Amino acid sequence: MAVGTPLNAKRYALLGAALIAMSYGLARFAFGLYVPSIRADLGLSADVIGRIGALPYVSFCLASLAAAGVVDRLGSRGAALSACLFGVIGMAAVSQAGNAWVLAGGVFACGFCTGLMMPALSGGMHAAVRPSVHGRVGAVMNAGTSLGVMVAVPSAMFLAGQWREGYLGFALVAVFCAALAWWYLPASSGMAEPQPERSRKPSMRHALWRLALFGFGMGLVSSAYWVFAPDLVGTVGDLPDRASAWLWLALGFGGLAAGAASDLADRLGIARVQGAALAGLGLSLLMLAQWPGAFAPAIASAALFGVFYMMLTGIYLVTGVRLLAEHPSLGPVVPFVAIAVGQSVGSPAAGMLVSGLGHIDAFRAIAAVGVALGLAFHWFPHTRPAEAESPGEGAG
Repeated sequence: MAVGTPLNAKRYALLGAALIAMSYGLARFAFGLYVPSIRADLGLSADVIGRIGALPYVSFCLASLAAAGVVDRLGSRGAALSACLFGVIGMAAVSQAGNAWVLAGGVFACGFCTGLMMPALSGGMHAAVRPSVHGRVGAVMNAGTSLGVMVAVPSAMFLAGQWREGYLGFALVAVFCAALAWWYLPASSGMAEPQPERSRKPSMRHALWRLALFGFGMGLVSSAYWVFAPDLVGTVGDLPDRASAWLWLALGFGGLAAGAASDLADRLGIARVQGAALAGLGLSLLMLAQWPGAFAPAIASAALFGVFYMMLTGIYLVTGVRLLAEHPSLGPVVPFVAIAVGQSVGSPAAGMLVSGLGHIDAFRAIAAVGVALGLAFHWFPHTRPAEAESPGEGAG
């Protein structure tokens, strides 16, 4: 089988999900799973871990802003390989961290891995997959985050407290993903000819701004869960260390259901589904704050958070790709940068709230923000799937 072997839509979606599992699930979101052990071993306060937790969102934003140029210059395959390289470097650095500075450098590098991967895959998708199934393929790829989180869980369960070994294993997974990207991703990015007159339309700009504002709000609300949920059930709920692993496993399983986010949103109305998911995200935080020491409600909270978070990122991805159909690699940038900015603001803010108010009241306050955002659903931009087919797409 030759390098760059063509894939049909189903196989491209599965390949993309695997690469997203590494770049999002492992390089970015597994960090929260290990926060209790890392804090204990390195002697870090909630304030410090909150600031460190914000760094991958900052580097994600920087990478995302440069991603279109990187994909244009290097192609889908080259950009994905660059993402994998950052993942290897970042996760290897975390595994060797002896102080906050090295840890910060490692998670900062991981953010570049995350920021480059989805634009690379979106560019390749436009070269390999017909437009009518872009939403479905994008949603399946996006759900790969849950797979990555689920891969991280066994290491936390069977290597309790051994976060260094876990991150070293994640770095090896990134090496394997680089091989997959080299072998299967198309070299070209599938970039269409730019159509500046469409992008300059006021209605288009307004739609992108509204998408960005909802993404920012979702990032703000979700950051508390990603960084401090394991800390909440361990510190306040007094659940054993392995409870954090079960929490993330439930989150991962819940997120797999989001592979159908695009189809569900098109059937029921993308704005309504988005609003319900935002409110549900807030309610999942409220549930954890209400019963931090009860195992079953905590697991249910994590599963709901996984469903709603992955559903929202899938909806935002699909909306961005549809609004910027003439610029494939830019489609994920607007919503995902907005989410990352929200998370980079939300992570230290959550840390300060936890330090000042305690975990319970901090989570309740942030949950209220999520519910309020969900009630503003009618301002979310409406989009429809494209029906045209690309001539190079295979069946599937």
